[in-house]
Amino acid sequence: MKKELLDILCCPKCKADLKYDEKTSTLTCVSCNTVYQVKNNIPILLPENAQ
Repeated sequence: MKKELLDILCCPKCKADLKYDEKTSTLTCVSCNTVYQVKNNIPILLPENAQ
């Protein structure tokens, strides 16, 4: 995932920054710890699909 994209993305629930984990292809919120999947380099930032 490109750094430029990570710089503008935020958690849709609490608006905090997201941390990308390349091994699991997930984005994790640094504040509320919600985990979002990344499929084919596309972040799925739907709260109803989050873990």
